[in-house]
Amino acid sequence: MRRVLLLAMLSLGGVSAIASAQVWQSDRGDGTYANPPLYADYPDPDIIRVGQDFYFITTTFANVPGLTIMTSRDLVNWRFVGHVIDRLEGLPAYDLKDGGAYRKGIFAPSLRYHDGVFYIAVTPVGEKTRIYRSRDIRGPWEMNRLSEAAFDPGLFIDKDGSAYVMTSVGSDGTTTLLSLSRDLRTVTDKRVVYFNKGAEGSKIVRRGDYYYMFNAIPRRLGMTVSRSRSLFGPWETRDQIDDTTGGHQGAIVDLPDGTDYGFVMTDAGAIGRMTNISPVFWKDGWPVWGTPDAPGRVPATAPKPIKGQPIASLPASDDFATPKLGLQWQWNHNPLPDRWSLTERPGFLRLHATQAPALWSARNTLLQKGQGPFGRGVVAMDTSHIVAGDQCGFGTFGKYSGHIAVGRGTDGRLTLTMRVIEDKATTQKTDLRIDARPVMGRRLFLRTDMEFKTDRASVAYSVDGRNWRTLGGEFPLAFDWRTGTFQGQQFALFCYNPGTKGGWMDVDSFTLTGR
Repeated sequence: MRRVLLLAMLSLGGVSAIASAQVWQSDRGDGTYANPPLYADYPDPDIIRVGQDFYFITTTFANVPGLTIMTSRDLVNWRFVGHVIDRLEGLPAYDLKDGGAYRKGIFAPSLRYHDGVFYIAVTPVGEKTRIYRSRDIRGPWEMNRLSEAAFDPGLFIDKDGSAYVMTSVGSDGTTTLLSLSRDLRTVTDKRVVYFNKGAEGSKIVRRGDYYYMFNAIPRRLGMTVSRSRSLFGPWETRDQIDDTTGGHQGAIVDLPDGTDYGFVMTDAGAIGRMTNISPVFWKDGWPVWGTPDAPGRVPATAPKPIKGQPIASLPASDDFATPKLGLQWQWNHNPLPDRWSLTERPGFLRLHATQAPALWSARNTLLQKGQGPFGRGVVAMDTSHIVAGDQCGFGTFGKYSGHIAVGRGTDGRLTLTMRVIEDKATTQKTDLRIDARPVMGRRLFLRTDMEFKTDRASVAYSVDGRNWRTLGGEFPLAFDWRTGTFQGQQFALFCYNPGTKGGWMDVDSFTLTGR
């Protein structure tokens, strides 16, 4: 009965608690698509094909679980496969110690498949390169470390099974080739094979007699492609596209019919770095992005590369009805497992208050990517067990973390606080806009709107799910690789207390809708 009443209230407010309205639909339903396939922050893409299935792996930084993998049969409609890493190991910062690992952690993975085994190469910040392997893309994954730390490692396995990692360091353009043992556990040779000033994010593919190396040039948000008949060179290079014509980091993937299609990341404002896809044609032995009629740019719309696949969307809304957290969710760092639960109160996500002085240093902040061009997140929560000192609520997380925090005064009344926190890399600037405003009601609804066309956001609350009051006015959204999380703005559920005896927040549902 409780769930039925909740659904009724949210429906009256224009929101369904468990059925997502599609925020962005790339597949137009007429045999064409619009870029991007996913209007969200899925950066540093690597996409491969195995049989009829494409697999897409992406950067996750300090978020846990890490290394997200998705799958598709047409490069347009994607669904989650899972995450490779359940917990980050190796540095105390992954447990949010010593300032945490925001903007660090796991990034720029490379995915390959050979002889029935999936391989991933990735180099966590401050650590040696790791090789993960599994016969099932869903895992479990076995990991070994190499003796080298290859920046943005580009894993490549040749037709004869020879394995290599190509790494380019943008500061001076040095491109180094690591030769690996047949089992990908040992570096057997290391040599500099090229210089391409500013190059990062190496990705290697082979077409015919040529090897092609795609590189990002971040200083000008551009992409180059180099080719050679040998991985050891000599290489020759041509400019490709840039963020004004479609993106700056990516490569190509072959379709089942033998033709190629491109994928490329582009900086897109506060939403973060999105991945576009594009037709590719060949001219004089070089790949050209776009079509012969419109070369050198990624189209805004195009015919689907593979037709006949059904429209699909990644999950977003959640009624927390199962005992396992949905794949759309990640923690801000390694979580404390005893401070959250989906089983203590079935049908609710329970967040026990973690001890922290402020949001940026609080563990167990639960995150989901913001989606554009406009995304509205609504949470229904039970505040019965929020105690004095608690700050439990919902809002944005990233360069700007604007939110409503529910607390309790010394008189026992619930309070609402609205603040906007701007990360400054080594410190945070807090703009306290509403301080401990009293509110009545055991059940509350909190709303966060993110408009990525203007990079502005707002938060609001309701006591009945129908009538809303905005708190604190609008605030900015932004993406920055030097501050924040090095990710697009995310939705955040949180609960912390500076003291040692906090309460908890029960979240009944999260609902994401568009306009």
